[in-house]
Amino acid sequence: MGALLLALQPMAGAQSVAATQSSLESEESARESLMSDVREYLQRIQDLEASEGAFAPGLTEDLLGLGLALQRNGDHEQAVKMFKRGIHLSRVNEGLYSRRQLALLKGEIASHMALGAFEEADERQRYLYRVQAKTLSDVTRGQALMQHALWQRQAYEAGIGEQPFTRLINMWSLYRLALTEFAQVDGDTSPTLLPPLYGMLRAQYLISGFVGETTNGQFRTGGVYGGEESQQIGYRNQAFKQGSAVIRAIYDVKIAQSESDLMDTAQLMLMLGDWQLWHGKRNDAFATYTEIYTELAKDEAAQELREQLLGTPQPLPNLAGVRALPEPLTEQEGLLLLEFGVSDRGRVTDVVRLDDNVRNDEKADDIISRLRRTPFRPRISDGMPVETEGLRWAYDISAW
Repeated sequence: MGALLLALQPMAGAQSVAATQSSLESEESARESLMSDVREYLQRIQDLEASEGAFAPGLTEDLLGLGLALQRNGDHEQAVKMFKRGIHLSRVNEGLYSRRQLALLKGEIASHMALGAFEEADERQRYLYRVQAKTLSDVTRGQALMQHALWQRQAYEAGIGEQPFTRLINMWSLYRLALTEFAQVDGDTSPTLLPPLYGMLRAQYLISGFVGETTNGQFRTGGVYGGEESQQIGYRNQAFKQGSAVIRAIYDVKIAQSESDLMDTAQLMLMLGDWQLWHGKRNDAFATYTEIYTELAKDEAAQELREQLLGTPQPLPNLAGVRALPEPLTEQEGLLLLEFGVSDRGRVTDVVRLDDNVRNDEKADDIISRLRRTPFRPRISDGMPVETEGLRWAYDISAW
């Protein structure tokens, strides 16, 4: 057996070398293919300039192709130059606003982001918005508005440019405009209204002071950007009313669908209860939770659903895209293991760290502090909020 293993070792080593060589050859082939694309576009541009001049209409498409090829090759600085030239030519040949500019602008923004030139990306994003407003119609304009709303949130998280709180107001307004566009095309109860409605609710959670899940799936432990100025206070005072109206609109759209069921109704009522509790309206929230519990108790087949929705305390907000905390892992998966309780009023109590991992102690302390500040929907039993002890949640510290 020993001789056989010795005999196999050189073969395994040879296979490893062969695999590495094959990988290198594959990468080299890919690079050569990219450079071949770049050279091809450069030659086409040169030929077109020679035959039709520097402002030939056909140059725009080749400049887009060249910019994308350079982008794939990682040469974002040169890609930006090609995209900008293509946009300029489009303006010369087709007027200030044309649909041909859209792909060029999106390419330029992507390269600015890759270079870390966030201010430039933001300026071009605003220009893209103006071009789309002039050139798109119906559903396509609604989809563009959704993309700009997402950009406003990303810019808010990155602290780019203007007053951060203004980004949240812009985010809300853009989702509301998208909602109007979709409603005009598809009607007031179409499922296409749900994405902008959920976007509007996320915006209201942010406006009301939420800190937690970001658009890249990470979780912040620090505070929101910007001070408590009078404008912010005014908007935050309206947040509860605005968010409640959005939840009612989501409910109307969901219930109008033929496939809606008891789970949909319970989850939508739960969303309302969570929104009420988030804003400190405990009596209203607990009345809503009790109503959900009572309705589910009437149907023996709904007992599992009742336990699923109300049987475990949940951190608030509990909405995808603005969750307060990451999903806990198993005790074996997480580097940070915490035990804690949740009172009948939704407050975290008795937090104890159970793991003996000494790495990232400062980050662990931040996470524990965040957990203590997070409001929870308490466990509901027999229709009433009750205390829960001995919860064990594990976390991957890198998610924060």
